[in-house]
Amino acid sequence: MDMNCVDKIPLTNGLTVEVFDLSRLIAADTTKVELLFKIEIKMDKAFFSSDDQYELTRRIFGDILYYEYKMERTFVDNTDRQTIFNEFMDTFKKDSLPYLSHKDFARRFCLSKYSDIVKHPYKYQRPS
Repeated sequence: MDMNCVDKIPLTNGLTVEVFDLSRLIAADTTKVELLFKIEIKMDKAFFSSDDQYELTRRIFGDILYYEYKMERTFVDNTDRQTIFNEFMDTFKKDSLPYLSHKDFARRFCLSKYSDIVKHPYKYQRPS
């Protein structure tokens, strides 16, 4: 998949949203408009209440976690491609940026990954 970074949005909490345009032509006159919003989050021991929680999460996911969100619409007329792209950008900025900019977002995201490991350990077990 060709990842074309079209924008970087710095957040007030020090994180940066990278915007990737994954759109592609479906037919001569139609396009699939697809945007990927991605944030790289470095895990910090201070996010966790114990070293064991941190180590377990780090062992499963590594030192860097990624928040990802996609918006897509298929069979968009080529003449409407830019309009849909702009709508997606505007909607994301209006609806998601306040949440992602929260000063505690990185900590909460890392803790949600730990919580998922605890609640669904079968997802993270290696096949024997």
